[in-house]
Amino acid sequence: QVQLVESGGGLVQAGGSLRLSCAASGRFIGYAMGWFRQAPGKEREFVSAISWTGGNTYYADSVKGRFTISRDNAKKTVYLQMNSLKPEDTAVYYCAAWATFDIGTMYPRADAYPYWGQGTQVTVSS
Repeated sequence: QVQLVESGGGLVQAGGSLRLSCAASGRFIGYAMGWFRQAPGKEREFVSAISWTGGNTYYADSVKGRFTISRDNAKKTVYLQMNSLKPEDTAVYYCAAWATFDIGTMYPRADAYPYWGQGTQVTVSS
């Protein structure tokens, strides 16, 4: 069982940066972690994922080159550094966890992740 709590969201101007954090309680080793987002009126979409070792990272095309995912297994925390933010990045951002040693090709699928945080709002003004 894993509990996840996101933090770091807020209001930022276009071109600015934010760093989201997701703190886990319970097991963390052996869990792949993902970030998803959901804008009003839209479906939840994949943003980024990281394998349990941190050795493999994945990004949606829309954020590639601007966002960086990382994790600190000692602190049981995963981060999402978001740079060059755009108004279209506005959404509620969710952290998710999935017990797997092989992230494979399932990482963009929300239904691969059984554990979810409550979300943190990111608003980018133009």
